[in-house]
Parts: sequence; structure tokens; C-alpha cells
Amino acid sequence: MGNVKQSYLISGTVFVLVGAILYSSKAVMVKIAYQYDVDSTSLLTLRMLFSLPFYIVILLWRVNGPDKHNPLVKKEWLLTIFLGIAGYHLASYSDFVGLQYVSAGLERLILFTYPTMVVLIMAIFYKQKINGIIWVALIMTYIGIGIAFLDRVAIQESDNLLKGAFYVFLAAFFYAFYVVGCGQLVKKIGTLRFTSIGMIAAACGIILQHGITHQWDLWQFQSHVYLISLIIALVATVIPSFLVMEGIKRIGATNAAIAGSVGPVSTIVLAFIFLEEQFGLMQLLGTLIVILGVIIISKNKEK
Repeated sequence: MGNVKQSYLISGTVFVLVGAILYSSKAVMVKIAYQYDVDSTSLLTLRMLFSLPFYIVILLWRVNGPDKHNPLVKKEWLLTIFLGIAGYHLASYSDFVGLQYVSAGLERLILFTYPTMVVLIMAIFYKQKINGIIWVALIMTYIGIGIAFLDRVAIQESDNLLKGAFYVFLAAFFYAFYVVGCGQLVKKIGTLRFTSIGMIAAACGIILQHGITHQWDLWQFQSHVYLISLIIALVATVIPSFLVMEGIKRIGATNAAIAGSVGPVSTIVLAFIFLEEQFGLMQLLGTLIVILGVIIISKNKEK
């Protein structure tokens, strides 16, 4: 019995680790795609189009199968759609825009601060008190971001570094808003239904946005763009979304947050290998400080 439980926990940890690494590959693939003259809105739309069928199939399976006798009420549908647009449409769009101006490593590091924003949102809007250790962790996290940011300024990778960082911070905020909103809702309607509905809503939103801004002119890019978009949809969206969900189910949110801290480091490594992005010791130091701060916050949040 003990061996079964241990293997269950080990497999859950592996799921989160692999999922975090696959998620972290998204920034690198987006940067590669930008080399083929594709705009951020079109690239995000292609990612959503390629991932959409998988979430539709999963939703239909849940609605007509395991959840057939537990249908969602109108309020649950509307809230899930609203949160999906915030967490997957607005956050993803801001992230893709930001990646035009910042390195893949800095992007992943900024996104990784979303738990700090969750704490601040809960404190401001829900009057949750922030204890001393959380304040220390918050300060640590943003000091780490500042160190990594100054390191990128020294390398001078982009004239629009501040603009890109702002958009990625905006993406982290939208995702934090999504996390705050989905807390009780996801427990009630289930992770698979919640994620699938949210992704479908986000896909419809970005497709509509593309129609307004680009008149759905999606098929004039080089073939590499479509191949990369398909890989982003499968490898960096659909597969890790289910790996991480199953991992959290097996080992819990706190352990998953600790295992998921491999994400920023793996992005730096992947960006160095595939994009030849340079990073200094200060960026690595900043990354480690941010990871430590987020782990402290995650552990204390659960307590």
C-alpha cells in the first residue's frame, strides 16, 4: 500500500515537472515564430485554433458522460466564460505582445510572480491579512525581478524593454485575477470542465479580436509559422495543462508550486540553447530570489 502511495506521489511530481518545462517552452517557441514576421495577435489566434478541438472534445465528453447528471447553471457558465477570457485570452494576449520586446527568460520570470499578485488582490479586495513572512517574501520577489531586469538592461537586448515588461506584468495580473476567481468555482464544476470552457471562451474571444483587427487574414504566413503554432498548441498548451492538473491532484497545490519552480530556470536554459539568449549571473541570482519568494508565499498561503 505504501509503495502504491509513493509511486502515486512520484508520478504526480513528474507530471508537474514535465508540465512546467513544457509550459516554459512556449516563450522560446513564440520568440522563434516572431522571426518569421508574424504578429502577436495572429500567432495567438493560430495557437487557439489548433488547441480548440481538443478542449471541445473534452468538454463534450464530460458534459455527456461523467458530468451528465451534474449540469452547470447559467451563473456558473457565465462566470467560467468570464474568467476564461481574463485568464486565457487577455493574459495570453498581453504575454504574446510582451514577448516581442523582452527575452524569453525574463518573460517567464515575470509571469512566475502571479502568486504574489494573488496575495495582494486578496488583501485589497477580500481584506485578507498579510503576515510578516509573506511581506518578506513579496519584497524578496520584486527585488529579484529588479535584479534580473537591470541585468537585461545591461545586456541591452531591446529598446522597448520597459514596455515589454509592462505587458508581461499585465499578463501575470490577469492570470492572478483568474486564479482568485476560480478558487471555489473549479471545485464545484471540476477541473476538466472549467479549463475546457475557459479555453473555448478565450479562443472565441481572440478569434473575434483577430476578425476585428486583422479581418481573419491568417493564411499568408510562411509554413514555419503554422508548424510552430501547432507545436505551441500541443506541446506548450494542451499537454501541460492536463499534466499539471493531474499533478496538482496527486501532490497538492503547494508541492506543485515547488516542483513548478523549475519553469523559469528551464526557460533560461532553453532560450540559451535555441535562441542564444545571453544571461548574466545577476539574472540567475534574481531568478533564484524570485523562486524562493514564490515558494515561501505558496507554502504560507496553504497554511
